[in-house]
Amino acid sequence: MAVSPGDVVSVEYTIRLENEQVLETTVGDSPLVYTHGQNEILRGLEAGLDGMELGASKIVTVQPADAYGEIHPEGFFEVQRDRVPAEAQRIGIKLEATAPDGRTVFPYVAEIKPAVIVLDLNHPLAGQTLQFDVRVMHIQRGEQQLDTGAMAGRQEGL
Repeated sequence: MAVSPGDVVSVEYTIRLENEQVLETTVGDSPLVYTHGQNEILRGLEAGLDGMELGASKIVTVQPADAYGEIHPEGFFEVQRDRVPAEAQRIGIKLEATAPDGRTVFPYVAEIKPAVIVLDLNHPLAGQTLQFDVRVMHIQRGEQQLDTGAMAGRQEGL
């Protein structure tokens, strides 16, 4: 059984940066469960999982364009230092702010200067190539995979 569009798939994974730093893992915890082909996970990861067999493992390398995008210079902006609470004036802190159009945004503190704080609206993993060490744990055939619906609810596992 291979991962196909419409399948509900359970995947165990470990995410690493190019320098091998581990960002997150589900090993020994609950796996990621998603519907294949529904854009519920990163485009590059989903493409790497397409056609994988039940129980198979591999490393999927996802480039920034298929993950969290490139770093956009227009995502950086400066605010007066006195507009940011003193306890939040640390690089990497996530803030909540209101954009000029009224939307709530969540910038990160990117740089601290004497008079201003540089905030970054880019995703923290923008510009990063990610390596996913994945294993397909479970595949449940989706509705579009069934001929008559007689197999609905059938699950195959390890």
